[in-house]
Amino acid sequence: MDWFVLITSGLFEAVWATALGRSDGLRKLRPSLVFVIASAISLLGLAWAMKTIPTGTAYAVWTAIGAVTTTVWAVSTGAERATVLKVVCLLGIIACIVGLKVTA
Repeated sequence: MDWFVLITSGLFEAVWATALGRSDGLRKLRPSLVFVIASAISLLGLAWAMKTIPTGTAYAVWTAIGAVTTTVWAVSTGAERATVLKVVCLLGIIACIVGLKVTA
């Protein structure tokens, strides 16, 4: 259950990062509200998961899920360009997440 919460929290990290990017420096109301709500959910989930998952592992997995999901979303919506190197790096991050889960 803690891993499920951690993964979900990582996905909410991608939500708040995307919303923050669209908030125009927190000047646009809707993305700013999404940012505040999603970051609270994300951090609360991370804190809850860290009760049983080691801090270093939980934080690394949380940030990696957020980074990969944010980048995949940006590429799929056309906000960023996909490159072979970017895909290779994302696959490397995913491999590291799996490695941390296996060794936790």
